[in-house]
Amino acid sequence: MEPLVEVRNLKKWFMTGKSQFGKKEILLAVDDVSFSINRGEVLGLVGESGCGKTTCGKVILRIYDPTSGKIMFNGKDITDLNRRLMEPYRKRMMIIYQDPFGSLDPRMTIGKAIAEPMIVHRIVEKKDRRNRVIEIMNHVGLIPDQIDRYPHEFSGGQRQRIGIARALATNPDFIVADESVSALDVSIQAQIINLLQDLQKEFKITLLFIAHDLSVIKHISDRVAVMYLGKIVEMASKHDLFGEARHPYTQALLSAIPVPDPKQRKKGKILMGDVPSPINPPSGCRFHPRCPSKMDICDKEVPELREIVPGHFTACYLYD
Repeated sequence: MEPLVEVRNLKKWFMTGKSQFGKKEILLAVDDVSFSINRGEVLGLVGESGCGKTTCGKVILRIYDPTSGKIMFNGKDITDLNRRLMEPYRKRMMIIYQDPFGSLDPRMTIGKAIAEPMIVHRIVEKKDRRNRVIEIMNHVGLIPDQIDRYPHEFSGGQRQRIGIARALATNPDFIVADESVSALDVSIQAQIINLLQDLQKEFKITLLFIAHDLSVIKHISDRVAVMYLGKIVEMASKHDLFGEARHPYTQALLSAIPVPDPKQRKKGKILMGDVPSPINPPSGCRFHPRCPSKMDICDKEVPELREIVPGHFTACYLYD
Protein backbone atom coordinates (compact mmCIF):
# COMPACT_ATOMS: atom_id res chain seq x y z
CA MET A 1 0.00 0.00 0.00
CA GLU A 2 1.05 3.56 -0.70
CA PRO A 3 1.98 5.60 2.40
CA LEU A 4 0.23 8.96 2.76
CA VAL A 5 2.37 10.04 5.73
CA GLU A 6 5.96 9.02 6.36
CA VAL A 7 8.43 10.20 8.99
CA ARG A 8 12.12 9.34 8.90
CA ASN A 9 14.46 9.73 11.87
CA LEU A 10 12.19 12.41 13.29
CA LYS A 11 13.44 14.37 16.30
CA LYS A 12 11.89 17.13 18.34
CA TRP A 13 13.97 18.54 21.18
CA PHE A 14 12.96 21.43 23.42
CA MET A 15 15.33 23.78 25.22
CA THR A 16 14.25 24.09 28.85
CA GLY A 17 15.18 26.69 31.45
CA LYS A 18 18.57 26.66 33.11
CA SER A 19 19.39 23.90 35.56
CA GLN A 20 20.77 24.48 39.04
CA PHE A 21 24.27 24.51 37.52
CA GLY A 22 23.42 27.33 35.10
CA LYS A 23 23.36 25.22 31.93
CA LYS A 24 20.40 24.97 29.59
CA GLU A 25 18.87 21.49 29.39
CA ILE A 26 17.42 19.70 26.38
CA LEU A 27 14.18 17.72 26.61
CA LEU A 28 14.22 14.86 24.09
CA ALA A 29 10.47 14.68 23.43
CA VAL A 30 10.73 12.74 20.15
CA ASP A 31 14.07 11.13 19.44
CA ASP A 32 14.77 9.36 16.14
CA VAL A 33 11.31 8.05 15.24
CA SER A 34 10.49 6.46 11.86
CA PHE A 35 7.19 5.05 10.60
CA SER A 36 4.66 5.40 7.80
CA ILE A 37 0.86 5.49 7.65
CA ASN A 38 -0.77 4.01 4.57
CA ARG A 39 -3.56 5.80 2.79
CA GLY A 40 -6.90 5.01 4.47
CA GLU A 41 -5.24 3.33 7.46
CA VAL A 42 -5.70 3.93 11.19
CA LEU A 43 -2.38 3.85 13.06
CA GLY A 44 -2.71 3.77 16.83
CA LEU A 45 0.12 5.49 18.73
CA VAL A 46 0.15 4.40 22.36
CA GLY A 47 2.32 4.97 25.42
CA GLU A 48 2.39 6.36 28.94
CA SER A 49 1.82 10.07 29.58
CA GLY A 50 4.91 12.08 28.70
CA CYS A 51 6.32 9.57 26.19
CA GLY A 52 6.16 12.09 23.31
CA LYS A 53 3.20 10.80 21.32
CA THR A 54 1.29 14.12 21.25
CA THR A 55 4.45 16.00 20.31
CA CYS A 56 5.03 13.49 17.51
CA GLY A 57 1.55 14.16 16.10
CA LYS A 58 2.00 17.93 16.27
CA VAL A 59 5.38 17.76 14.55
CA ILE A 60 3.89 15.72 11.68
CA LEU A 61 1.26 18.46 11.25
CA ARG A 62 4.04 21.08 11.44
CA ILE A 63 2.39 22.72 14.45
CA TYR A 64 5.90 22.29 15.86
CA ASP A 65 8.93 22.47 13.60
CA PRO A 66 11.08 19.33 13.77
CA THR A 67 14.59 19.48 15.19
CA SER A 68 15.75 17.07 12.48
CA GLY A 69 14.47 14.25 10.28
CA LYS A 70 12.03 14.13 7.38
CA ILE A 71 8.24 14.46 7.12
CA MET A 72 6.72 13.24 3.86
CA PHE A 73 3.08 13.86 2.92
CA ASN A 74 1.69 12.22 -0.20
CA GLY A 75 5.25 11.76 -1.46
CA LYS A 76 6.24 15.41 -0.92
CA ASP A 77 8.83 16.56 1.61
CA ILE A 78 7.13 19.14 3.86
CA THR A 79 9.82 19.23 6.55
CA ASP A 80 11.21 22.67 5.83
CA LEU A 81 8.32 24.38 4.04
CA ASN A 82 7.65 27.93 5.20
CA ARG A 83 4.22 29.18 6.21
CA ARG A 84 3.19 30.17 2.66
CA LEU A 85 4.29 26.89 1.07
CA MET A 86 2.63 24.87 3.85
CA GLU A 87 -0.74 26.53 3.28
CA PRO A 88 -1.99 24.05 0.61
CA TYR A 89 -1.18 21.17 2.99
CA ARG A 90 -2.85 22.68 6.07
CA LYS A 91 -6.37 22.03 4.82
CA ARG A 92 -5.46 18.40 4.08
CA MET A 93 -4.05 17.76 7.59
CA MET A 94 -6.28 18.44 10.61
CA ILE A 95 -6.32 17.68 14.33
CA ILE A 96 -8.92 16.71 16.94
CA TYR A 97 -7.76 17.94 20.35
CA GLN A 98 -7.97 16.18 23.68
CA ASP A 99 -9.92 18.89 25.51
CA PRO A 100 -13.14 19.52 23.58
CA PHE A 101 -13.97 22.64 25.63
CA GLY A 102 -10.53 24.22 25.69
CA SER A 103 -10.21 23.91 21.89
CA LEU A 104 -13.39 25.94 21.28
CA ASP A 105 -13.73 29.73 21.52
CA PRO A 106 -16.47 30.33 24.14
CA ARG A 107 -17.48 33.57 22.35
CA MET A 108 -18.08 31.83 19.04
CA THR A 109 -21.20 29.85 18.11
CA ILE A 110 -20.53 26.29 17.02
CA GLY A 111 -21.68 27.15 13.51
CA LYS A 112 -18.97 29.79 13.26
CA ALA A 113 -16.42 27.44 14.88
CA ILE A 114 -17.09 24.72 12.29
CA ALA A 115 -17.07 27.27 9.45
CA GLU A 116 -13.80 28.90 10.54
CA PRO A 117 -11.49 26.42 8.69
CA MET A 118 -13.55 26.97 5.52
CA ILE A 119 -13.01 30.73 5.83
CA VAL A 120 -9.28 30.43 6.58
CA HIS A 121 -8.67 28.10 3.64
CA ARG A 122 -11.18 29.80 1.33
CA ILE A 123 -12.81 26.55 0.23
CA VAL A 124 -16.55 27.29 0.49
CA GLU A 125 -18.30 30.42 -0.76
CA LYS A 126 -20.07 32.52 1.85
CA LYS A 127 -23.56 31.80 0.46
CA ASP A 128 -22.98 28.04 0.74
CA ARG A 129 -21.17 28.03 4.07
CA ARG A 130 -24.14 27.58 6.42
CA ASN A 131 -25.51 24.66 4.40
CA ARG A 132 -22.09 23.00 4.44
CA VAL A 133 -21.88 23.42 8.23
CA ILE A 134 -25.33 21.83 8.65
CA GLU A 135 -24.29 18.95 6.40
CA ILE A 136 -21.21 18.27 8.55
CA MET A 137 -23.26 18.56 11.75
CA ASN A 138 -25.58 15.86 10.45
CA HIS A 139 -22.58 13.62 9.77
CA VAL A 140 -21.35 13.85 13.37
CA GLY A 141 -24.71 13.48 15.08
CA LEU A 142 -25.45 17.14 15.90
CA ILE A 143 -28.87 18.71 15.35
CA PRO A 144 -28.93 21.61 12.83
CA ASP A 145 -31.06 23.65 15.28
CA GLN A 146 -27.97 23.81 17.53
CA ILE A 147 -25.93 25.78 14.98
CA ASP A 148 -26.30 29.13 16.77
CA ARG A 149 -25.60 27.84 20.28
CA TYR A 150 -22.36 28.37 22.23
CA PRO A 151 -19.92 25.69 23.51
CA HIS A 152 -21.02 25.99 27.16
CA GLU A 153 -24.51 24.81 26.17
CA PHE A 154 -23.21 21.36 25.18
CA SER A 155 -22.05 18.26 27.04
CA GLY A 156 -18.49 16.93 26.78
CA GLY A 157 -19.44 14.33 24.19
CA GLN A 158 -21.29 16.91 22.09
CA ARG A 159 -18.32 19.27 22.25
CA GLN A 160 -16.06 16.52 20.96
CA ARG A 161 -18.50 16.01 18.09
CA ILE A 162 -18.10 19.73 17.36
CA GLY A 163 -14.31 19.26 17.35
CA ILE A 164 -14.66 16.36 14.92
CA ALA A 165 -16.98 18.42 12.71
CA ARG A 166 -14.43 21.24 12.62
CA ALA A 167 -11.70 18.78 11.62
CA LEU A 168 -13.91 17.53 8.77
CA ALA A 169 -14.70 21.04 7.53
CA THR A 170 -11.91 21.12 4.94
CA ASN A 171 -12.48 17.54 3.73
CA PRO A 172 -8.97 16.48 4.88
CA ASP A 173 -6.96 13.43 3.84
CA PHE A 174 -5.24 13.04 7.22
CA ILE A 175 -6.40 13.65 10.81
CA VAL A 176 -4.49 13.38 14.08
CA ALA A 177 -6.88 12.42 16.91
CA ASP A 178 -4.93 13.46 20.01
CA GLU A 179 -6.34 11.63 23.06
CA SER A 180 -9.74 12.54 21.63
CA VAL A 181 -11.77 10.35 24.02
CA SER A 182 -9.65 10.35 27.19
CA ALA A 183 -11.59 13.23 28.79
CA LEU A 184 -14.98 11.57 28.24
CA ASP A 185 -17.07 9.10 30.23
CA VAL A 186 -16.67 5.46 29.17
CA SER A 187 -20.13 5.23 27.59
CA ILE A 188 -19.52 8.43 25.61
CA GLN A 189 -16.06 7.18 24.61
CA ALA A 190 -17.66 4.23 22.83
CA GLN A 191 -20.01 6.54 20.90
CA ILE A 192 -17.18 8.82 19.77
CA ILE A 193 -14.91 5.92 18.78
CA ASN A 194 -17.72 4.35 16.73
CA LEU A 195 -18.37 7.74 15.12
CA LEU A 196 -14.69 8.14 14.21
CA GLN A 197 -14.65 4.65 12.71
CA ASP A 198 -17.72 5.35 10.59
CA LEU A 199 -16.39 8.73 9.38
CA GLN A 200 -12.94 7.28 8.65
CA LYS A 201 -14.47 4.62 6.40
CA GLU A 202 -17.03 6.94 4.80
CA PHE A 203 -14.55 9.68 3.89
CA LYS A 204 -11.53 7.37 3.46
CA ILE A 205 -9.52 9.38 5.99
CA THR A 206 -6.03 8.38 7.09
CA LEU A 207 -5.97 8.59 10.88
CA LEU A 208 -3.24 8.79 13.52
CA PHE A 209 -5.08 7.88 16.72
CA ILE A 210 -3.10 8.83 19.83
CA ALA A 211 -4.11 7.30 23.16
CA HIS A 212 -2.77 5.75 26.36
CA ASP A 213 -5.63 3.24 26.64
CA LEU A 214 -4.78 0.01 24.83
CA SER A 215 -8.36 -1.24 24.86
CA VAL A 216 -9.40 1.86 22.88
CA ILE A 217 -6.45 1.42 20.51
CA LYS A 218 -7.42 -2.20 19.92
CA HIS A 219 -10.94 -1.23 18.94
CA ILE A 220 -10.10 1.40 16.31
CA SER A 221 -6.60 0.73 14.91
CA ASP A 222 -5.32 -1.28 11.96
CA ARG A 223 -1.70 -1.11 13.15
CA VAL A 224 -0.25 -0.08 16.49
CA ALA A 225 3.01 1.72 17.36
CA VAL A 226 4.14 1.64 21.00
CA MET A 227 6.18 4.61 22.22
CA TYR A 228 8.40 4.86 25.28
CA LEU A 229 10.37 7.94 26.29
CA GLY A 230 10.56 9.46 22.81
CA LYS A 231 11.18 6.24 20.85
CA ILE A 232 9.09 3.62 19.07
CA VAL A 233 9.78 0.29 20.78
CA GLU A 234 7.32 -1.93 18.91
CA MET A 235 5.10 -1.68 15.83
CA ALA A 236 2.85 -4.32 14.30
CA SER A 237 -0.65 -5.02 13.06
CA LYS A 238 -3.33 -4.95 15.73
CA HIS A 239 -3.76 -8.73 15.46
CA ASP A 240 -0.03 -9.46 15.86
CA LEU A 241 0.62 -6.97 18.65
CA PHE A 242 -2.30 -8.02 20.84
CA GLY A 243 -1.81 -11.69 19.93
CA GLU A 244 1.93 -11.88 20.62
CA ALA A 245 3.63 -8.72 21.86
CA ARG A 246 7.43 -9.04 21.75
CA HIS A 247 8.82 -6.04 23.63
CA PRO A 248 8.79 -6.32 27.47
CA TYR A 249 7.26 -2.84 27.75
CA THR A 250 4.37 -3.74 25.43
CA GLN A 251 3.84 -6.97 27.33
CA ALA A 252 3.58 -5.01 30.59
CA LEU A 253 1.09 -2.56 29.06
CA LEU A 254 -1.08 -5.41 27.78
CA SER A 255 -1.04 -7.19 31.14
CA ALA A 256 -2.31 -4.00 32.80
CA ILE A 257 -5.52 -3.84 30.73
CA PRO A 258 -8.35 -4.35 33.24
CA VAL A 259 -10.66 -7.34 32.84
CA PRO A 260 -14.36 -6.30 32.88
CA ASP A 261 -15.40 -9.44 34.79
CA PRO A 262 -14.79 -8.92 38.56
CA LYS A 263 -14.78 -12.70 39.09
CA GLN A 264 -11.67 -13.08 36.92
CA ARG A 265 -8.38 -12.29 38.57
CA LYS A 266 -5.62 -11.15 36.27
CA LYS A 267 -2.00 -11.07 37.36
CA GLY A 268 -0.30 -8.17 35.61
CA LYS A 269 3.39 -7.53 35.07
CA ILE A 270 4.25 -4.73 37.47
CA LEU A 271 7.06 -2.49 36.21
CA MET A 272 9.58 -1.40 38.81
CA GLY A 273 10.60 2.24 39.19
CA ASP A 274 9.31 5.41 37.54
CA VAL A 275 9.55 6.61 33.96
CA PRO A 276 12.94 8.37 33.60
CA SER A 277 13.11 12.05 32.66
CA PRO A 278 13.31 12.85 28.92
CA ILE A 279 15.82 15.56 29.90
CA ASN A 280 18.27 12.92 31.11
CA PRO A 281 17.23 9.59 29.53
CA PRO A 282 19.10 6.35 30.31
CA SER A 283 21.92 5.23 28.06
CA GLY A 284 21.35 2.33 25.67
CA CYS A 285 17.79 1.04 25.65
CA ARG A 286 15.67 3.60 27.47
CA PHE A 287 13.53 0.91 29.01
CA HIS A 288 16.41 -1.07 30.54
CA PRO A 289 16.18 0.39 34.12
CA ARG A 290 12.65 -1.06 34.40
CA CYS A 291 13.02 -4.13 32.20
CA PRO A 292 12.70 -7.60 33.81
CA SER A 293 14.69 -9.13 30.91
CA LYS A 294 17.65 -6.71 30.93
CA MET A 295 20.97 -7.96 29.53
CA ASP A 296 24.47 -6.50 29.73
CA ILE A 297 24.23 -4.88 26.30
CA CYS A 298 20.97 -3.07 27.09
CA ASP A 299 22.53 -0.16 29.00
CA LYS A 300 25.37 0.30 26.51
CA GLU A 301 23.86 0.34 23.00
CA VAL A 302 20.57 1.65 21.61
CA PRO A 303 18.60 -1.19 19.95
CA GLU A 304 17.33 -0.57 16.42
CA LEU A 305 13.69 -1.02 15.47
CA ARG A 306 14.00 -4.20 13.38
CA GLU A 307 11.52 -6.43 11.58
CA ILE A 308 11.69 -9.71 13.52
CA VAL A 309 8.80 -11.36 11.66
CA PRO A 310 7.03 -9.99 8.57
CA GLY A 311 5.30 -6.73 9.50
CA HIS A 312 6.30 -6.91 13.18
CA PHE A 313 9.02 -4.47 14.32
CA THR A 314 10.67 -4.47 17.75
CA ALA A 315 13.56 -2.55 19.30
CA CYS A 316 14.89 -5.18 21.70
CA TYR A 317 18.10 -7.25 22.02
CA LEU A 318 16.09 -10.30 23.06
CA TYR A 319 15.51 -10.96 19.34
CA ASP A 320 19.05 -10.59 18.04
